[in-house]
Amino acid sequence: MSLVRNVGTIGGLTLLSRIFGFARDILLARVLGAGLAADAFQLAFVLPNTFRRLFAEGAFSVAFVPMYTRTLAADPSEGGGEDAADRFASDVLSVFVWVLLGFSAIAMIAMPAIVWLLAGEYQEVPGKFELAVALSRTTFPYLGLVSLVAMLSGVLNAHSKFAPGAFVPVLLNVVLITGIVTGYFLGKASGSDQVIAWCVALAVSASGVAQLVYMAWATRKAGVKLQVRAPRFTKDVRKLGMLILPATFGAGVYQISQFVDTFFATSLEQGSLTLLKYADRLNQMPLGIVGIALGTAILPMLARHIQSHDDAGAQRLQANAVEIACLLTLPAAVALAICAPAFVTAFFVGGKMTQAHGDTMAAIVVALVCGLPSYVLVKVFQPAFFSREDTRTPVWIAAGTLIVNIAVNIAVVPRFGIVGLAGATAFTSTLNVATLYTILQLRGWFHFTARLGSRIARQIVASAVMGGVLWALMPLMAGRYGGNVFEKVWSLAALCISGMLVFFVTAYLVGALDKDLLAQLRRRRPAAKTEPVTPTD
Repeated sequence: MSLVRNVGTIGGLTLLSRIFGFARDILLARVLGAGLAADAFQLAFVLPNTFRRLFAEGAFSVAFVPMYTRTLAADPSEGGGEDAADRFASDVLSVFVWVLLGFSAIAMIAMPAIVWLLAGEYQEVPGKFELAVALSRTTFPYLGLVSLVAMLSGVLNAHSKFAPGAFVPVLLNVVLITGIVTGYFLGKASGSDQVIAWCVALAVSASGVAQLVYMAWATRKAGVKLQVRAPRFTKDVRKLGMLILPATFGAGVYQISQFVDTFFATSLEQGSLTLLKYADRLNQMPLGIVGIALGTAILPMLARHIQSHDDAGAQRLQANAVEIACLLTLPAAVALAICAPAFVTAFFVGGKMTQAHGDTMAAIVVALVCGLPSYVLVKVFQPAFFSREDTRTPVWIAAGTLIVNIAVNIAVVPRFGIVGLAGATAFTSTLNVATLYTILQLRGWFHFTARLGSRIARQIVASAVMGGVLWALMPLMAGRYGGNVFEKVWSLAALCISGMLVFFVTAYLVGALDKDLLAQLRRRRPAAKTEPVTPTD
């Protein structure tokens, strides 16, 4: 399978998953609103997903997949080949199953303490704390199930079979949508929002079962034979454990920041955590596509330049990546900031999601997208360290910005509430990027050139012109964003099409588009290894 076909498969299924995830959140917002049950479910969904990213993405993406791939590619006379790789994977699976079972059991027993640490304020609302604990225990088995899914996905990726691993997030969202619809009808009959929350929480764990069954079938179909047997701590399993520890620590800094944001959000008025998660869905749409694409593409290409001591090529590649990142994120940030009320009203307001909730969510979106370019530029700057086998520096920088984030939250959240929390996230993300760039420049690994600065300045001009047009258009269709389906579609389409046309025409006129670079990217067919895919929500 060619690289282009692999990237197309992964990208298409990832986009499909994002669309289903967006639809899932829209349905949940309308049937559950932003009240007691919604907050309790959001916390119950945050817990397994955060640990999933810690274990599945931190451990398997960095440690297991490279070891399995090397064993698979090695000569059988040197202890490699398919049989040896399958034995190694079976040994890891046999140990990992028990680790996950043990961790999940301990976490479920200690769930009241965990929820108290993250959301102690829920105790002030009758029944909210108890519901959050019960729902969290219901959803937590998803962690073990999806971690095994991540392992099987990595195995299939090593065999150049990328579609199953890219499809499982779609399966997750389909099962959750089914749970939301089922909960809606059951809750409508009983008049209880908690019935809906219970149905969706059960659907989370059910989706883990569905994903694991599907991946087990896909693995068997691919001819990979894995067995769960008595755990054995072989030499390779012990080596994997030593690799997992720093990988988990590195991923843990980011996950701790997610818990910090959850802690502050749950300390605010009811519905704050729910509104933050929905607002972040809008922020994640451009971030997921642009950030993942750039992060995946730049690392192997940058590593080749560095290994061949081509410093000029490395500088040029990073400059091109920064230019592309800004070209895509600057107008997206401006458009989302100005049009947030329209998007939120059209997609989320309705049913039990009130217009007051929508106004707050729109303000959160504005605060979050202020850091959108920074969220993506992190994916550009970090590979400059990773490609030089420096994994510690980005972790220490992330840890430092986490401390700053906590301090800023303490200062702004009591005064500005959930919007202040979102603004603090954007500020510390920008600080993270600025620190990464400063160290890169001091080490001579990358620097801004006059040409790059000029190009970004012109992109800012084009974004500003587009922003002015959108600012003028927004009031003209104010009554349409919350109208019927036809009115919503044509009003949002008018905003999007107008914004894109104005931006690209202005960018062309002021020279913000590098025509030579775009032509080069269209011709490029890099022989880079595609990174493994892990399930996302």
